[in-house]
Amino acid sequence: MQTVTVSSKFQVVIPQSVREPMNLKPGTKLGVMRIGQRIELVPIPTLAELQVQLKGCGTDIADDPDRFQ
Repeated sequence: MQTVTVSSKFQVVIPQSVREPMNLKPGTKLGVMRIGQRIELVPIPTLAELQVQLKGCGTDIADDPDRFQ
């Protein structure tokens, strides 16, 4: 496990060995969650990234006729 130090401005540097495989770039938005005594940083994909990931997914939704009764 690598360690980082919180600066006086409460900033941390994500080590290169972590950010490169995760393809983190300057400006990448990260969600921050506290889970017990742990902090998790989760990349938030852009709309363009989501569109690429969801390409080919069907958009047809079959309506259930009983739903409107």
